[in-house]
Amino acid sequence: MSTDHQQYSTENQIATIERFASSRDIHIVTSFQDAGKSGLNITGREGLQNLIKAVQSGNAPFEVILVYDVSRWGRFQDADESAYYEYMCKKEGIRVLYCAEPFENDETTHSNLIKALKRTMAGEYSRELSVKVFAGQCRLIELGFRQGGPAGFGLRRQLLDRTGNPKELLGPGQCKSIQTDRVVLVPGPAEEVKVVREIYDFFTNKGKTESEISALLNERGIKTDLGRQWTRGTVHQLLTNPKYTGANVYNRRSFKLKKKRVKNPREMWLWRNDAFIPTIELAQFNRAQEIITARHRHFTDDELLEQLRAVLTRTGTLSGILIDELDGMPSSSLYRSRFGSLLRAYKLIGFTPLRDYSYLEVNHALRLLFEKHYEEIESQLRAEGAAVQRDSDTDILTINAEFTVSLILARCRQTPAGNYRWLLRLEASLQPDITIAARLAPGNESILDYYLLPRIDYLGCSLRLAQENGLTLDVYRYDNLDFFLDISRRTMIPEAV
Repeated sequence: MSTDHQQYSTENQIATIERFASSRDIHIVTSFQDAGKSGLNITGREGLQNLIKAVQSGNAPFEVILVYDVSRWGRFQDADESAYYEYMCKKEGIRVLYCAEPFENDETTHSNLIKALKRTMAGEYSRELSVKVFAGQCRLIELGFRQGGPAGFGLRRQLLDRTGNPKELLGPGQCKSIQTDRVVLVPGPAEEVKVVREIYDFFTNKGKTESEISALLNERGIKTDLGRQWTRGTVHQLLTNPKYTGANVYNRRSFKLKKKRVKNPREMWLWRNDAFIPTIELAQFNRAQEIITARHRHFTDDELLEQLRAVLTRTGTLSGILIDELDGMPSSSLYRSRFGSLLRAYKLIGFTPLRDYSYLEVNHALRLLFEKHYEEIESQLRAEGAAVQRDSDTDILTINAEFTVSLILARCRQTPAGNYRWLLRLEASLQPDITIAARLAPGNESILDYYLLPRIDYLGCSLRLAQENGLTLDVYRYDNLDFFLDISRRTMIPEAV
């Protein structure tokens, strides 16, 4: 279960499983539970992980696994994941029985179809719930209520009842216990509010930098809300957070369905002014943002390199963290975008890091080559009249709504004996119908040839190729993609006849 507020607690599930076991004369020897854990992925689910480990050990002290229902493996967004874990158990000779399902898990077509449907429904339930929860959170933000996260220095979380009357202040880590209660931000202790206003005064009126302000606070023995010393970063965060003006801002970052955390563009933010009692006047906050923005003026390449050279002279070394911590210094991300990478910027001023980071340069060049080649394939397919859709998350191409294609680049490596080798890592989890494996020529700057690998001919998760590989593998080899374009081209029926 993912929370304590659910219809089916682990206690209810255990009772159902025990009744099922008793009716079948099965003796329960151990149990695996994941209480208070999300079922969206296996991360953090020690119960399921320990079960799989016991199964794979080859000496598990049980012959049957009793599961409450199909969704207890997890509400995975990929329905095949729960099927994979069940298959791992059966492969080791351990049966899986479902205790609260209206079918027998007997590998018949009927049971397999129902399981596939229920696995899909389990993932869809999480997706629909995510949409509803997000809509509810957005509505609460618009009404002026706080959604998640610590209050921050100089602020506190105030608990309100359903009629809006104050109940108590929530401490760090405390949550509301009644569903209809709400939380708002209120000013914290007077001494903390005073420090917040001093920070803004130092920055906007006295011209002090974030580093200078953090040094002053540390000298006075003032700690952050987490009980730590102040740094340039913590002061900067306080100066840029609109909650100190009483604004309620939400959806600056997203982490939906346990997928990759993303930073949302400003137009996707939810912003409610005058939601809380302001600690700082809006005009002073805006002045702080103007000062911060003015520091990011456009530098020429020579100016950027000169500043980098000055830092190297002063410190004797360079790193991304060091650059970002220096006041008045352009960010390390600016150097990456302007010069392609930090390493190239270092090279231009004659600095060589102690570690060998040349592989980063190679990886960057390969990413550029990958994107360039993918765009060329898309362009050629459309020129042949094929309909092409590209998945932004996986880079899988769907062609004519009929089959899927994935592209991988295989880097050329030279052995001590002078021979060339290529390692192909196939995207088994994505299961494309065709994998285009492009072998790079020595030097890894251009394409040598292609291998068109169909999923129907399972070749494993990885392949090691030499210059000559025999008919078994080289039957898939092509000098160019003409054949692939031919099979992707749509043909009129009269012409085909």
